[in-house]
Amino acid sequence: MILELNDSELVLQISAGNAPEAEAELFRRMAPRIRLYGLRHLRDEQAAQDLAQQVLITTLEALRAGRLREPEKLASFVLGTCRMTVLDLRRSAQRRERLMGQFGAELLTPVQWSTPQLDQEQLTRCVQGLKERERAAVVMTFYDERTGADVASFLGVSEANLRVIRHRAIHQLRDCMGVAV
Repeated sequence: MILELNDSELVLQISAGNAPEAEAELFRRMAPRIRLYGLRHLRDEQAAQDLAQQVLITTLEALRAGRLREPEKLASFVLGTCRMTVLDLRRSAQRRERLMGQFGAELLTPVQWSTPQLDQEQLTRCVQGLKERERAAVVMTFYDERTGADVASFLGVSEANLRVIRHRAIHQLRDCMGVAV
């Protein structure tokens, strides 16, 4: 029975592989200890739960890979993993604070977007340079704000054909205005 195994025997079963009961017992034994360590050092219930999960996964990976040289020191290994994980979390928080102090003002400064100025006279010349049907499609769609069905009906074409006409007209306008796509 798994409950009667000592830590050393538990480690050996997990290292041997295919021992889900032994892994479950490891979690049952170690999770409360890790959680208490997390509460004491992190002072946050959620952080303690996250620590327990992270340490148990790290421990389980090490045991499965056979990286624990002294199986009787399982509790010490788990404690050391807790200590290193908490130190790593603190270093990350300090690094984040340092970076926010250094670059935070730049990140919080609103971005000033510049709107391009439209040359109305050139646009007028470009629209007038379109063929009559293309010009009508563009003007009715974008200036008069008519629906595709209305414009297609007015021009006597299908809506699919209108989309092609409009697409080609817009492409010609971009070329005329010197806008790169």
